[in-house]
Amino acid sequence: MSGTALDAAFFVCWMTTAAAAIDREAERLTELDSAIGDADHGTNMQRGFAAVVKLVEAEPPATPGAVLTAAGRQLISSVGGASGPLYGTLLRRTGKTLGDAAEVSAEELRAGLRAGVDAVGQLGGSAPGDKTMLDALVPGVEGLATSFEAAAEAAEEGARSTVPMLAKKGRASYLGARSIGHQDPGATSSALLFAALAEVAK
Repeated sequence: MSGTALDAAFFVCWMTTAAAAIDREAERLTELDSAIGDADHGTNMQRGFAAVVKLVEAEPPATPGAVLTAAGRQLISSVGGASGPLYGTLLRRTGKTLGDAAEVSAEELRAGLRAGVDAVGQLGGSAPGDKTMLDALVPGVEGLATSFEAAAEAAEEGARSTVPMLAKKGRASYLGARSIGHQDPGATSSALLFAALAEVAK
């Protein structure tokens, strides 16, 4: 994987593929959110990523970092609730870490995403095990050390692992023990992001 050079077009394709996956799964994301949240995660993410696609296709940014920074800014401005700032922070920090390089390696992307995930943890005051998107993001980034496919599988497994967890952060934490037995919607949409990355990398 170390020899793979990823350009701006790859990152635009990642965002459009992620948007399509979120569009397909929007109903399921909202259903998951209706059990432990505000029942709007699917529609919010759908709206946000549709706006990202419109932005990056109308005027494609020139570098991988610029694609993700623009996508992050767009999510912050167009997604309601906590998802906009959290996803926006993830992509913006990743993009800023990638800098102005015209191409990046898979290892550089992994380092960028690690910085983005750290920023999400700081913003949300959360850690793995709290039943949040970090439960999919952290294993996903770790899986990137092996392959894009391994990252997608690890993120999906991480999302499923939230079912028996007690929510300690976000709206779901207000439910206490009633949050147990439900898969976290943020972790589920985060896994979709890694699945889209693996799809584009094939």
